[in-house]
Amino acid sequence: MATKSPIDPELVRELAQLLNETDLTEIEVEKGDLRVRVARSLTATVQVPAAAPILAAAPVVAAAVAAPSEGKPTAAHPGAVPSPMVGTAYRRPSPDAKPFVEVGSIVKAGERVLLVEAMKTFNDIVAPRAGKVVAIMVEDGQPVEYGEPLLVIE
Repeated sequence: MATKSPIDPELVRELAQLLNETDLTEIEVEKGDLRVRVARSLTATVQVPAAAPILAAAPVVAAAVAAPSEGKPTAAHPGAVPSPMVGTAYRRPSPDAKPFVEVGSIVKAGERVLLVEAMKTFNDIVAPRAGKVVAIMVEDGQPVEYGEPLLVIE
């Protein structure tokens, strides 16, 4: 005699649909002894910008950007500004505004250079030191990981 599963397949479908609608990666529901967790993994595609414009500004950094297969040597650069969290990087405060900084911009310590959005909260990324922005490693709206270099200030 077959026993009915305590998990409602329709509930799982609804939770999966909720993940798609909200861009969440996982959701968990618990009621009494029943606990259902639905998760998905996302694969991000990263496009490296052409190295030609960067070569003129910073040959050492451009060589690192042009060879991503060697790992992330720019993360070891003393002027690299790493992402303090997983999220989405934004180079401008709003879609119609100009970017906070460009390659060649002179920044002061504590000046906002990027935003990283995590869980619908926008977090200011500030320059840890004064200097010149010699490379920007992220595009507007690009997903970033913890510790990933965002830009380089020399």
